[in-house]
Amino acid sequence: MKVLVIGGGAREHALCRSLSLDPDVSALYCAPGNAGIAEVAELRPVDALDGDAVAALATELGAGLVVVGPEAPLVAGVGDAVRAAGIPVFGPSAEAAQLEGSKAFAKDVMAAAGVPTARSYVCTTPEEVDAALDAFGAPYVVKDDGLAAGKGVVVTEDRAAARAHALGCDRVVIEEYLDGPEVSLFAITDGVTVVPLQPAQDFKRALDGDEGPNTGGMGAYSPLPWADPKLVDEVMELVLQPTVDELRRRGTPFSGLLYAGLAITSRGTRVIEFNARFGDPETQVVLARLRTPLASVLLNAANGTLDAEPALVWREDAAVTVVIASHNYPETPRTGDPIEGLAEVAAEDAPDAYVLHAGTRREGDAVVSAGGRVLSVTATGSDLAQARAKAYKAVARIRLDGSQHRTDIAAKAAEGR
Repeated sequence: MKVLVIGGGAREHALCRSLSLDPDVSALYCAPGNAGIAEVAELRPVDALDGDAVAALATELGAGLVVVGPEAPLVAGVGDAVRAAGIPVFGPSAEAAQLEGSKAFAKDVMAAAGVPTARSYVCTTPEEVDAALDAFGAPYVVKDDGLAAGKGVVVTEDRAAARAHALGCDRVVIEEYLDGPEVSLFAITDGVTVVPLQPAQDFKRALDGDEGPNTGGMGAYSPLPWADPKLVDEVMELVLQPTVDELRRRGTPFSGLLYAGLAITSRGTRVIEFNARFGDPETQVVLARLRTPLASVLLNAANGTLDAEPALVWREDAAVTVVIASHNYPETPRTGDPIEGLAEVAAEDAPDAYVLHAGTRREGDAVVSAGGRVLSVTATGSDLAQARAKAYKAVARIRLDGSQHRTDIAAKAAEGR
């Protein structure tokens, strides 16, 4: 089977890495890709938001499966255009992708499906914003209703900052603050059958100790030794299956990857948000632990035959990923800096530790930074402590002027906290 992956971040690198190891994949392409993905897949240029261009490329390549990685192409309807060309697509329709594209739509779906989530208000005027902020009080949680590349959420004790963020958006969702640790749980679905993956935890704040601004994610780990063993079953029953059933009832069936961002609160599990695709950086650790070949699972989801897929098989190993970000991320990240040490990681740390590229490009023989989150270093080990040690050992080999990374990814969990 020939597979085309759309996107060019660390998530797509992780997907391509897994697909490249699948014996059922005869040819692997990525468009537009990045410097690291070029090592495992043939890169092709394309405007990832142009559905007709993506469909034409998939047809030209004879692709038997197209995997749309990022949220923006899904919301833009790229998956619909490829499906219209008769090619199976892993990724929801534009209508179903509104589960991520619009926080208000997601809240409406959750209310109809009886999914536990935070109480919220949808606001479009300054008066509505002020009333919602007063109703909930601090900490204030303000979410841009549309896509914001993981940086559209403000959680703050500062009412003025919360109000300023709200007034800078056309429409916002203001909701009650949810206490407790956060968990990410992915599920693959064909619109009827739902297959959960292993839970992970990511780190949204830029700095150690969960300080600093929100980012797209600075690291992640899996499994979660502190989590209730019944968590996945509970989320399947209360969140994932009801959501998929409600979308099908509305005539907008969701096929692809359903991502539930959860808070394990003092009052029970609550949904913080839904995403309509694999999340970054959690994908890196979840796929590092998946033993089942990936292509057939994604194809069965695309074809509506996921019930025929055997139970997924998982490695016992733990996985940790640490994101290396460029200077001044997430504000105005600097790009164009050379990256050194990649060959050292490949020579000294593989296969237990490896680098996944996000914001990189090749300039001659050099690889340089081309975005805010530049690389993810992922490692596996017998437990979180060992995986964490291997990841940070590899991180120390990489040299990128002005770069930053958190030093506490998975630290508490590795210590049994």
